[in-house]
Amino acid sequence: MIVAMLPSQTVENYLKTIYLAQAAMASEKELVPMGQLASSLGVVPGTATTMVKALAESGLVHYEPYMGVRLTPAGERLASLVSRRHRLIELFLVKVLGMSWAEVHDEAEQLEHAVSERLIDRIDEMLGRPSVDPHGDPIPTAEGRIARPEDLDLLAAPTRTKLQVSRVIDQDPAFLRFVEQCELMPGRTVVIETRDAASDAIRLTSESGRQVAIGGRAAAKVRVRPLSRDPTKGRT
Repeated sequence: MIVAMLPSQTVENYLKTIYLAQAAMASEKELVPMGQLASSLGVVPGTATTMVKALAESGLVHYEPYMGVRLTPAGERLASLVSRRHRLIELFLVKVLGMSWAEVHDEAEQLEHAVSERLIDRIDEMLGRPSVDPHGDPIPTAEGRIARPEDLDLLAAPTRTKLQVSRVIDQDPAFLRFVEQCELMPGRTVVIETRDAASDAIRLTSESGRQVAIGGRAAAKVRVRPLSRDPTKGRT
């Protein structure tokens, strides 16, 4: 039996967190572990389990005790709209209000629960129906469809090949400022010169010709694609 659940900030946060975790998984059928969900939301596992059970009763998630959780089609639809609001607000704050891409995440976290879909659609129209946010994350359409980018992190991308940065998946302000200093923002080009496993360092040449060295943890958070690849490939 599906019980109606009115959207709330807590419900939306849970759905969006599961949605983002699913997007990072290799398999579409893989469950999001409850421990991971609780950690991402900053709550104890018992609190997460209680909420997930309520979401399951409302038909928004599929929950398997001791295994994990996945969104149902209804839950995925709601979560995609929350993600859409968040990413369009981030882009609006950067493009229109001139805020730094390193400081808009927390602002968008607050605003995404307060704006109407009508306002979001006007923002989308004003920005020219963009496909990605300032960090390169794909923006879902009003119908809930989202592009599935085909990109690689800097640990797996080919060397000695001109690459375009497509996404930065860590939105911690300090990390984003580091990425900006290294000229690794989405849209910029880069060439991986060498990878040194012994020192855990990757040497890059930035678009301006600057030589940059970053560690493996940072490299895993920067996604790129070869410039020869069709940027529309993988869209749905």
